[in-house]
Amino acid sequence: MKTSKYALLAISLVTTAPIGFAETNGKLEGSGWFDRGSAKLAALKRGGGAGQAKNVILFVGDGMGVSTVTAARILDGQQRGSDGESHRLAFERLPHLAISVTASANQQTSDSAPTATAMVTGIKANDGALSVTPALARNQADAGRVADASVVTIMELAEQRGLATGLVTTARVTHATPAANYAHLPERNWEGDNELAAGATVKDIARQLLESPYGDGPEVVLGGGRRYFYSNAAQDPEYPAKMGGRADGRNLHQEWLASRKGASYVWNRDQLVDINPSNTSRLLGLFEPSHMRFELDRGDDVAGEPSLAEMTRKAIELLSQDPDGYYLMVEAGRIDHGHHAGNAKRALADTIALSEAV
Repeated sequence: MKTSKYALLAISLVTTAPIGFAETNGKLEGSGWFDRGSAKLAALKRGGGAGQAKNVILFVGDGMGVSTVTAARILDGQQRGSDGESHRLAFERLPHLAISVTASANQQTSDSAPTATAMVTGIKANDGALSVTPALARNQADAGRVADASVVTIMELAEQRGLATGLVTTARVTHATPAANYAHLPERNWEGDNELAAGATVKDIARQLLESPYGDGPEVVLGGGRRYFYSNAAQDPEYPAKMGGRADGRNLHQEWLASRKGASYVWNRDQLVDINPSNTSRLLGLFEPSHMRFELDRGDDVAGEPSLAEMTRKAIELLSQDPDGYYLMVEAGRIDHGHHAGNAKRALADTIALSEAV
Protein backbone atom coordinates (compact mmCIF):
# COMPACT_ATOMS: atom_id res chain seq x y z
CA MET A 1 0.00 0.00 0.00
CA LYS A 2 1.30 3.42 -0.90
CA THR A 3 1.62 5.61 2.21
CA SER A 4 1.41 9.38 2.04
CA LYS A 5 3.59 11.25 4.50
CA TYR A 6 1.12 13.79 5.86
CA ALA A 7 -2.55 14.36 6.39
CA LEU A 8 -2.70 18.13 6.92
CA LEU A 9 -5.82 19.71 8.40
CA ALA A 10 -6.17 23.48 8.60
CA ILE A 11 -9.24 24.38 10.65
CA SER A 12 -10.62 27.61 12.06
CA LEU A 13 -11.90 27.46 15.62
CA VAL A 14 -15.39 28.34 14.41
CA THR A 15 -15.76 24.76 13.23
CA THR A 16 -17.55 21.89 15.01
CA ALA A 17 -18.35 18.34 13.99
CA PRO A 18 -21.53 16.22 14.26
CA ILE A 19 -22.05 13.58 16.92
CA GLY A 20 -19.19 11.15 16.49
CA PHE A 21 -17.93 8.19 18.48
CA ALA A 22 -17.48 6.98 22.02
CA GLU A 23 -15.24 4.30 23.46
CA THR A 24 -16.97 1.17 24.75
CA ASN A 25 -14.83 -1.66 26.13
CA GLY A 26 -11.88 -0.33 24.18
CA LYS A 27 -13.80 -0.15 20.89
CA LEU A 28 -14.95 2.95 19.03
CA GLU A 29 -18.65 3.24 18.25
CA GLY A 30 -20.77 5.93 16.65
CA SER A 31 -22.00 7.32 13.36
CA GLY A 32 -19.98 10.52 13.00
CA TRP A 33 -16.81 11.56 11.24
CA PHE A 34 -14.76 8.65 12.57
CA ASP A 35 -17.02 6.06 10.96
CA ARG A 36 -17.27 8.00 7.70
CA GLY A 37 -13.51 8.48 7.63
CA SER A 38 -12.91 4.79 8.30
CA ALA A 39 -15.28 3.85 5.47
CA LYS A 40 -13.52 6.26 3.12
CA LEU A 41 -10.12 4.87 4.07
CA ALA A 42 -11.33 1.32 3.48
CA ALA A 43 -12.61 2.35 0.06
CA LEU A 44 -9.26 3.97 -0.77
CA LYS A 45 -7.44 0.78 0.20
CA ARG A 46 -9.74 -1.36 -1.94
CA GLY A 47 -9.29 0.99 -4.89
CA GLY A 48 -5.52 1.26 -4.55
CA GLY A 49 -5.72 4.93 -3.57
CA ALA A 50 -3.31 7.00 -1.52
CA GLY A 51 -3.89 4.85 1.54
CA GLN A 52 -3.29 5.77 5.14
CA ALA A 53 -1.35 8.87 6.13
CA LYS A 54 1.64 8.31 8.37
CA ASN A 55 1.43 11.70 10.14
CA VAL A 56 -1.43 14.06 10.96
CA ILE A 57 -1.05 17.76 11.74
CA LEU A 58 -4.12 19.69 12.94
CA PHE A 59 -3.70 23.46 12.57
CA VAL A 60 -6.19 25.60 14.49
CA GLY A 61 -6.69 29.34 14.22
CA ASP A 62 -8.61 30.25 17.38
CA GLY A 63 -11.16 32.96 16.55
CA MET A 64 -10.20 32.93 12.87
CA GLY A 65 -13.50 33.51 11.08
CA VAL A 66 -14.01 34.25 7.39
CA SER A 67 -13.61 38.02 7.79
CA THR A 68 -10.33 37.53 9.67
CA VAL A 69 -8.94 35.30 6.92
CA THR A 70 -9.96 37.83 4.27
CA ALA A 71 -8.34 40.76 6.06
CA ALA A 72 -5.19 38.77 6.91
CA ARG A 73 -4.87 37.60 3.30
CA ILE A 74 -4.99 41.19 2.04
CA LEU A 75 -2.60 42.48 4.71
CA ASP A 76 -0.08 39.70 4.10
CA GLY A 77 -0.20 40.29 0.36
CA GLN A 78 0.26 44.03 0.72
CA GLN A 79 3.21 43.51 3.07
CA ARG A 80 4.75 41.30 0.38
CA GLY A 81 4.26 43.98 -2.27
CA SER A 82 1.21 42.57 -4.10
CA ASP A 83 -2.28 44.03 -4.41
CA GLY A 84 -3.45 41.85 -1.53
CA GLU A 85 -6.70 40.63 -3.08
CA SER A 86 -4.93 38.13 -5.35
CA HIS A 87 -2.72 36.84 -2.50
CA ARG A 88 -3.48 33.58 -0.68
CA LEU A 89 -2.44 32.46 2.79
CA ALA A 90 -0.70 29.09 3.01
CA PHE A 91 -3.76 27.21 4.27
CA GLU A 92 -5.91 28.71 1.50
CA ARG A 93 -3.73 26.88 -1.01
CA LEU A 94 -4.59 23.45 0.38
CA PRO A 95 -6.47 21.20 -2.07
CA HIS A 96 -9.75 21.09 -0.13
CA LEU A 97 -11.53 23.94 1.67
CA ALA A 98 -14.91 24.03 3.39
CA ILE A 99 -17.12 26.13 5.66
CA SER A 100 -19.14 24.49 8.42
CA VAL A 101 -22.26 25.59 10.30
CA THR A 102 -21.41 25.42 14.00
CA ALA A 103 -22.95 25.22 17.46
CA SER A 104 -22.12 23.52 20.74
CA ALA A 105 -24.53 21.17 22.51
CA ASN A 106 -26.15 23.93 24.57
CA GLN A 107 -25.24 27.18 22.80
CA GLN A 108 -25.61 28.65 19.33
CA THR A 109 -22.16 30.24 19.67
CA SER A 110 -19.56 27.70 20.66
CA ASP A 111 -16.65 28.68 22.90
CA SER A 112 -13.18 27.16 22.46
CA ALA A 113 -13.67 24.17 24.76
CA PRO A 114 -16.62 22.42 23.04
CA THR A 115 -15.34 23.49 19.62
CA ALA A 116 -11.95 21.87 20.19
CA THR A 117 -13.73 18.89 21.73
CA ALA A 118 -15.76 18.50 18.53
CA MET A 119 -12.58 18.56 16.46
CA VAL A 120 -10.67 15.96 18.46
CA THR A 121 -13.49 13.62 19.61
CA GLY A 122 -16.30 14.05 17.06
CA ILE A 123 -19.00 14.84 19.65
CA LYS A 124 -20.76 18.07 20.59
CA ALA A 125 -20.11 19.21 24.16
CA ASN A 126 -21.49 21.90 26.44
CA ASP A 127 -20.08 25.37 26.95
CA GLY A 128 -16.76 25.11 28.81
CA ALA A 129 -16.50 21.31 28.54
CA LEU A 130 -13.34 19.44 27.54
CA SER A 131 -13.79 16.02 25.90
CA VAL A 132 -16.76 14.93 28.02
CA THR A 133 -20.35 14.25 26.98
CA PRO A 134 -23.12 16.86 27.42
CA ALA A 135 -24.62 14.73 30.21
CA LEU A 136 -22.09 16.15 32.70
CA ALA A 137 -22.93 19.30 34.69
CA ARG A 138 -20.34 22.06 34.46
CA ASN A 139 -19.65 22.01 38.22
CA GLN A 140 -19.26 18.22 38.44
CA ALA A 141 -15.88 17.63 40.09
CA ASP A 142 -16.18 13.96 41.06
CA ALA A 143 -13.44 11.98 39.35
CA GLY A 144 -15.61 8.89 38.85
CA ARG A 145 -18.47 10.81 37.26
CA VAL A 146 -16.09 12.68 34.98
CA ALA A 147 -14.35 9.45 33.93
CA ASP A 148 -17.69 7.87 33.02
CA ALA A 149 -18.52 10.84 30.76
CA SER A 150 -15.08 11.12 29.11
CA VAL A 151 -14.62 10.59 25.37
CA VAL A 152 -11.38 9.42 23.77
CA THR A 153 -9.50 12.02 21.64
CA ILE A 154 -7.37 11.90 18.50
CA MET A 155 -4.23 12.37 20.59
CA GLU A 156 -5.19 9.55 22.92
CA LEU A 157 -5.96 7.24 19.99
CA ALA A 158 -2.53 8.01 18.55
CA GLU A 159 -0.88 7.28 21.91
CA GLN A 160 -2.78 3.99 22.18
CA ARG A 161 -1.38 2.98 18.81
CA GLY A 162 2.21 3.80 19.73
CA LEU A 163 2.53 7.00 17.71
CA ALA A 164 4.34 10.11 18.92
CA THR A 165 2.14 13.09 19.81
CA GLY A 166 2.64 16.78 20.36
CA LEU A 167 0.99 20.13 21.10
CA VAL A 168 2.10 23.61 20.02
CA THR A 169 0.21 26.77 20.98
CA THR A 170 0.76 30.47 21.56
CA ALA A 171 -1.78 30.32 24.39
CA ARG A 172 -1.27 28.47 27.67
CA VAL A 173 -0.75 24.75 27.06
CA THR A 174 -3.55 24.21 29.58
CA HIS A 175 -5.94 26.52 27.69
CA ALA A 176 -9.11 25.11 26.15
CA THR A 177 -7.94 24.17 22.65
CA PRO A 178 -4.80 22.20 23.55
CA ALA A 179 -6.41 20.86 26.73
CA ALA A 180 -9.24 19.20 24.79
CA ASN A 181 -6.62 16.85 23.31
CA TYR A 182 -5.61 15.31 26.64
CA ALA A 183 -7.88 16.56 29.46
CA HIS A 184 -11.38 15.48 30.44
CA LEU A 185 -13.32 18.00 32.53
CA PRO A 186 -16.65 19.85 32.42
CA GLU A 187 -14.91 23.13 33.31
CA ARG A 188 -12.14 24.56 31.11
CA ASN A 189 -11.01 26.97 33.85
CA TRP A 190 -9.67 24.22 36.13
CA GLU A 191 -6.17 24.69 34.68
CA GLY A 192 -4.33 24.41 38.02
CA ASP A 193 -5.07 22.79 41.38
CA ASN A 194 -5.70 26.20 42.94
CA GLU A 195 -8.64 26.71 40.56
CA LEU A 196 -10.47 23.44 41.22
CA ALA A 197 -13.85 23.51 42.92
CA ALA A 198 -13.92 22.87 46.67
CA GLY A 199 -13.92 19.14 47.41
CA ALA A 200 -12.94 18.22 43.84
CA THR A 201 -11.46 14.78 43.28
CA VAL A 202 -10.68 15.33 39.59
CA LYS A 203 -7.17 16.25 38.51
CA ASP A 204 -6.49 19.75 37.24
CA ILE A 205 -5.62 20.19 33.56
CA ALA A 206 -1.86 20.59 34.07
CA ARG A 207 -1.72 17.33 36.04
CA GLN A 208 -3.76 15.55 33.37
CA LEU A 209 -1.15 16.59 30.81
CA LEU A 210 1.60 14.83 32.76
CA GLU A 211 -0.46 11.90 34.00
CA SER A 212 -2.21 10.76 30.83
CA PRO A 213 -3.20 7.06 31.00
CA TYR A 214 -2.87 6.73 27.22
CA GLY A 215 0.46 5.42 25.99
CA ASP A 216 3.31 7.36 27.55
CA GLY A 217 1.72 10.79 27.08
CA PRO A 218 2.73 13.53 24.64
CA GLU A 219 6.33 13.78 23.50
CA VAL A 220 6.31 17.51 22.69
CA VAL A 221 4.43 20.34 24.45
CA LEU A 222 5.30 23.94 23.55
CA GLY A 223 3.47 27.13 24.55
CA GLY A 224 2.73 29.34 27.53
CA GLY A 225 1.36 28.67 31.01
CA ARG A 226 4.37 28.19 33.31
CA ARG A 227 2.46 29.22 36.40
CA TYR A 228 0.40 26.02 36.40
CA PHE A 229 3.57 23.91 36.43
CA TYR A 230 5.51 25.75 39.16
CA SER A 231 4.85 25.53 42.89
CA ASN A 232 3.65 28.73 44.57
CA ALA A 233 6.96 28.60 46.48
CA ALA A 234 9.02 28.57 43.25
CA GLN A 235 10.23 31.67 41.42
CA ASP A 236 9.50 32.11 37.75
CA PRO A 237 12.79 31.83 35.80
CA GLU A 238 12.07 34.85 33.61
CA TYR A 239 10.32 37.11 36.14
CA PRO A 240 11.86 36.44 39.60
CA ALA A 241 9.26 38.63 41.31
CA LYS A 242 6.55 36.22 40.18
CA MET A 243 5.89 32.91 41.86
CA GLY A 244 4.29 29.77 40.52
CA GLY A 245 0.61 29.04 41.00
CA ARG A 246 0.38 25.47 42.28
CA ALA A 247 -0.87 25.08 45.84
CA ASP A 248 0.05 21.38 46.06
CA GLY A 249 3.79 22.14 46.21
CA ARG A 250 4.52 20.18 43.03
CA ASN A 251 6.83 21.42 40.28
CA LEU A 252 5.45 19.64 37.26
CA HIS A 253 8.22 20.83 34.94
CA GLN A 254 10.72 18.98 37.13
CA GLU A 255 8.50 15.89 37.14
CA TRP A 256 8.52 16.09 33.34
CA LEU A 257 12.34 16.01 33.37
CA ALA A 258 12.30 12.93 35.58
CA SER A 259 9.66 11.15 33.51
CA ARG A 260 11.89 9.69 30.82
CA LYS A 261 15.52 9.48 29.74
CA GLY A 262 16.23 12.26 27.29
CA ALA A 263 13.44 14.54 28.54
CA SER A 264 14.15 18.29 28.34
CA TYR A 265 12.53 21.47 29.60
CA VAL A 266 13.09 24.93 28.06
CA TRP A 267 11.64 28.38 28.74
CA ASN A 268 13.21 30.69 26.12
CA ARG A 269 13.96 30.73 22.40
CA ASP A 270 17.70 30.08 22.61
CA GLN A 271 17.15 26.97 24.70
CA LEU A 272 14.58 25.71 22.17
CA VAL A 273 16.93 26.33 19.24
CA ASP A 274 19.69 24.37 21.02
CA ILE A 275 17.52 21.26 21.45
CA ASN A 276 18.96 18.36 19.45
CA PRO A 277 16.20 15.98 18.26
CA SER A 278 18.64 13.08 18.05
CA ASN A 279 19.14 12.98 21.82
CA THR A 280 15.82 14.44 23.04
CA SER A 281 12.97 12.00 23.59
CA ARG A 282 10.55 14.41 25.25
CA LEU A 283 10.36 18.21 25.23
CA LEU A 284 8.36 20.64 27.37
CA GLY A 285 8.67 24.34 26.52
CA LEU A 286 6.86 26.96 28.59
CA PHE A 287 7.74 30.45 27.41
CA GLU A 288 5.53 32.68 29.59
CA PRO A 289 3.73 32.38 32.96
CA SER A 290 0.46 32.89 31.05
CA HIS A 291 -0.13 33.18 27.30
CA MET A 292 2.79 33.83 24.98
CA ARG A 293 3.09 37.31 23.51
CA PHE A 294 1.29 38.47 20.41
CA GLU A 295 3.43 38.10 17.29
CA LEU A 296 3.79 41.90 17.04
CA ASP A 297 5.11 42.05 20.63
CA ARG A 298 7.37 38.99 20.51
CA GLY A 299 10.51 41.03 19.82
CA ASP A 300 10.02 42.95 23.09
CA ASP A 301 10.51 39.84 25.21
CA VAL A 302 13.93 40.12 26.87
CA ALA A 303 14.37 36.36 27.34
CA GLY A 304 13.26 35.72 23.76
CA GLU A 305 10.18 33.81 22.58
CA PRO A 306 10.06 31.51 19.56
CA SER A 307 7.57 32.14 16.78
CA LEU A 308 4.73 29.75 16.08
CA ALA A 309 6.59 28.59 12.96
CA GLU A 310 9.78 27.95 14.95
CA MET A 311 7.91 25.89 17.55
CA THR A 312 6.13 23.95 14.81
CA ARG A 313 9.41 23.20 13.03
CA LYS A 314 11.08 21.97 16.22
CA ALA A 315 8.06 19.83 17.11
CA ILE A 316 8.11 18.16 13.68
CA GLU A 317 11.85 17.52 13.96
CA LEU A 318 11.38 15.73 17.29
CA LEU A 319 8.20 13.84 16.44
CA SER A 320 9.66 12.66 13.12
CA GLN A 321 12.12 10.52 15.09
CA ASP A 322 9.26 8.05 15.68
CA PRO A 323 9.17 5.60 12.73
CA ASP A 324 5.50 4.83 13.39
CA GLY A 325 4.35 8.40 12.73
CA TYR A 326 2.83 11.15 14.83
CA TYR A 327 -0.12 13.41 15.62
CA LEU A 328 0.56 17.12 16.18
CA MET A 329 -1.85 19.94 17.00
CA VAL A 330 -0.67 23.49 16.28
CA GLU A 331 -2.77 26.41 17.55
CA ALA A 332 -2.50 30.11 16.84
CA GLY A 333 -4.24 30.81 20.13
CA ARG A 334 -4.03 34.58 20.31
CA ILE A 335 -5.97 35.56 17.18
CA ASP A 336 -9.05 35.29 19.39
CA HIS A 337 -7.46 37.38 22.14
CA GLY A 338 -6.71 40.17 19.69
CA HIS A 339 -10.34 40.21 18.62
CA HIS A 340 -11.56 40.17 22.22
CA ALA A 341 -9.48 43.29 22.80
CA GLY A 342 -10.75 44.94 19.61
CA ASN A 343 -7.18 44.92 18.32
CA ALA A 344 -7.36 44.00 14.65
CA LYS A 345 -3.66 44.62 14.02
CA ARG A 346 -2.54 41.97 16.51
CA ALA A 347 -5.26 39.52 15.50
CA LEU A 348 -4.28 39.74 11.83
CA ALA A 349 -0.55 39.50 12.55
CA ASP A 350 -1.16 36.30 14.50
CA THR A 351 -3.25 34.94 11.60
CA ILE A 352 -0.33 35.58 9.26
CA ALA A 353 1.95 33.83 11.77
CA LEU A 354 -0.33 30.78 11.50
CA SER A 355 0.03 30.89 7.72
CA GLU A 356 3.82 30.92 8.15
CA ALA A 357 3.60 27.92 10.48
CA VAL A 358 1.54 26.02 7.91
